[in-house]
Amino acid sequence: MNFPRLLPVLLTVILTGCISYQPYPAGVALPSPEVAPKVRPPKVGQEWVYTVRNVFNQAVVDTVTERVVAVDKEVRIERTGVKAGRLPDEIQSPWGYILQDPHWSPPLLFQQAIPTWPEQLLPKWTGFFQTRYQVPGYPSSSYSWAMEVTAIQWEQMTVPAGQFLTLKYQNVAPYFESNDLFRVRNYRQEDIWLAPEIGRWVIRWGYGRYITPGIYWANAYWEDYLEWELVSWK
Repeated sequence: MNFPRLLPVLLTVILTGCISYQPYPAGVALPSPEVAPKVRPPKVGQEWVYTVRNVFNQAVVDTVTERVVAVDKEVRIERTGVKAGRLPDEIQSPWGYILQDPHWSPPLLFQQAIPTWPEQLLPKWTGFFQTRYQVPGYPSSSYSWAMEVTAIQWEQMTVPAGQFLTLKYQNVAPYFESNDLFRVRNYRQEDIWLAPEIGRWVIRWGYGRYITPGIYWANAYWEDYLEWELVSWK
């Protein structure tokens, strides 16, 4: 039996039974623009502020400011939480391809950059990307990473920062190798609403699950399940 392929079904059952009262982002589906918008290019000083919530209980975990501090060979986005203080940077190289993804714990430093968002801003576009990653500060080890990126549809989204035309897409990493050797199977998923106008996403939902020896997917452990919602930008 292929347990990783059953995981999305099991998650649906678990989430419906446990947290069905939690609101999933509700957008208004829109037809595709005649000409796909271009993502705003990076510039030092651009900034996005997000409220981060625990999806299970909607408790505010932190308020995080992400600011572009360099656009040379690498685009470096500095990140600071009101509660957490200084957070790991996000690094893209080039723009639109992520080299260090700090949204997971620990951060992922990829050996080859992978798309930050769909390479084509078109519904139904999909791509599968394989690379290896390191944990920053531990260069002696690397781990396999594979992720499928799927563009779903254009949606109009309203968040505290305003109303935006967004492309909803999904990242799924069903077979990656964890740096924690006790984790024998791993699954991560993100639902993201990218607003090309601001060069960033306005909502990001992400969670991960994993099992250790002797544990089945029905009892899989949870990583953080977080919602990021845009409060302001410039």
